[in-house]
This record gives sequence, structure tokens and C-alpha cells, in this order.
Amino acid sequence: MAPKGTLAVYWASGCGGCEVAVANLHERLLDLIGLMDLVFCPCLVDTKIRDVEAMPDGHIDVTLFNGAIRTDENAHMAQLMRRKSKILIAYGACSVSGGIPALANLHSRADHLATVYQTSPSTANPASTLPGERTMVPEGALQLPAFHERVGRLADGVRVDYFMPGCPPESDQLWNAVSALLSGPAPAPGAIVGAGTSSVCDQCARTRTGAPLDGFKRVYDVQADGTTCLLEQGMLCMGLATRDGCGALCPQVNMPCNGCYGAPDGVLDQGAKMVAALGSRLDIAPLKGLSEEAIERHVDRRLAAMPDGAGPFYKFTLASSLLGGRQPAGTEVR
Repeated sequence: MAPKGTLAVYWASGCGGCEVAVANLHERLLDLIGLMDLVFCPCLVDTKIRDVEAMPDGHIDVTLFNGAIRTDENAHMAQLMRRKSKILIAYGACSVSGGIPALANLHSRADHLATVYQTSPSTANPASTLPGERTMVPEGALQLPAFHERVGRLADGVRVDYFMPGCPPESDQLWNAVSALLSGPAPAPGAIVGAGTSSVCDQCARTRTGAPLDGFKRVYDVQADGTTCLLEQGMLCMGLATRDGCGALCPQVNMPCNGCYGAPDGVLDQGAKMVAALGSRLDIAPLKGLSEEAIERHVDRRLAAMPDGAGPFYKFTLASSLLGGRQPAGTEVR
């Protein structure tokens, strides 16, 4: 019998949904454990960081690293898992492109600390104390990891072998990707695995007519039918600018795609792609003969149901976008 491989799953700044996707392999989880020993997964296995540090470099065959890089601890673990792993996979939207945590990049570190510890209506902090990285108490020194100014992707600090998008990745896609890595031939380094190359619209069974859009509605304002394109019903569906591979599950249950698989192949910026697509679909017939001011008011009314542009267009990809994803000058990817 061939020796079993080794697998690690690590959770940085994220919600834990990627671990749930592993558990959602159901019976195939037994098949996976039959092929690979789970040597590090803090939420499932009682392995300590010191145990990983003691492993020879390259000891772990495959690491699924989920979560964004927000703290010194996240950055340290990214370096450690890179060193100890033959294959390091950015697993899930947060690790691949920053995910929802990266929306924090719209504000400063100081703003976040003030909101959480000083100005929140539910916070009682008369002295306006902020947490320190090192605090002395009678029992000794308490150490907190430094809170970075910006949220980054895994690939901003270390070399990543493969990228598996999704929030979380679909469990079937996880199984397909791991199976391909184990059985070969392996995808080209740097490839996106567990996803397609086109858009969610190509997987969606809803009917699209190409009708111009007269405006947008919030999800709770619409009783969507089960067959017509959700975008044509006025819901902001990101399927046009989102990579396929999920099976268009959200539109199947009358919910618009929220973009968690990131941009399709050939698209540099998911939000910009969606803005361009919407610009080409808005109904401009009523604008003929209007003044610039009247046109502006007309467009503003049509966009009123989208009070937050960053949230819909960059919910999962702000750290990898043209707006907020550029690697700081002078940083080195190892």
C-alpha cells in the first residue's frame, strides 16, 4: 500500500465556513482521511503550532489555507505553512482575494479600533482604553498579535501554488480539486482550481431577454419569479461578473449571485466589470433631450437602491481589485 499523504487546514481571518465545507464532504471525508492524514487543523485536531514548527520543511503534502491576512499571527502562520507545505492552496474567497474582511480596507486601522473600543453605542469604556500589543499584569505579560493597517490576501505575502475561490468553496469542487492533485496530472502552478472559467450566468437556467434595466430594487422589495433573470427583475445579481463553478445555487433559490467566486478568466477587476455591464444595460430611452442635470437626477434615482457601491461590487475581491489590492512597494513574495 502506498504511504498516505498529509493534509493541513488552517483558518486565518475568516468566518470558519471553509472548515464547514470540508465537513460537508460527508461520507467522502472518510475517503479523504483514508488517503491523507489530517496533521494540522486547529478546529478538528489537537495539533499545536509548535508541533508544526517541529515538522521538517515540506512535510505537509497539501495545505488548505483559508482566511485573509489581518494580523501578525496570520502573517506568521502563512509563512510557516508555506515553509512546511509542498502544495499551499489559497482556499476560499478570503484567502484568494481578501473576502468580506477586506472591506475593512475602506477605513483605517485607527477608525476600526475607535469604533470597536470607544464609540460603539454598546461599549462602556470611560477611559477610552485601546488594546495594546503587550500588557503587563501580575501574572506576566499578555501578548496580542499586531493588527495590520490593511487586510491582505495570502498571495500578498507568500507564494501560493493554487487558488480555490468561493465563500465557501463548494464541497464537490473541493473533492474534485484534491482528487486531481492526488491522482494527477496536477494543474499548472498558479492555476485556479475547484471552479470554472466563465460566468455564473452560463450555469444559470433562468431566462434572459436582454431587456433594458429601469432601475434596481433591494432583495426584500422583490417577490422574484422562479424563471426570469434576477437582474432583469431589478435585483443586483453579480452573475455577469462572477466565475462559474458553484452551480448557480443562489439564483436557484431566488437569491441573486453575490460574487463570491470572484472574477471570471480574463477579467482584471470584478467590480469594474459589473459596473460596465450595468452601464450597458440601463434603459437610456427616457434620457433623450434631457439636460445633463436631468440625466444625472434620473440616473441617481435608478441607483438609489444601491446606497453602498463597494459592498455589492467588491464584497469578496476588494483586496485584489484595482482599488485596494496593490501590493505595497518593497514587499517581497517568498
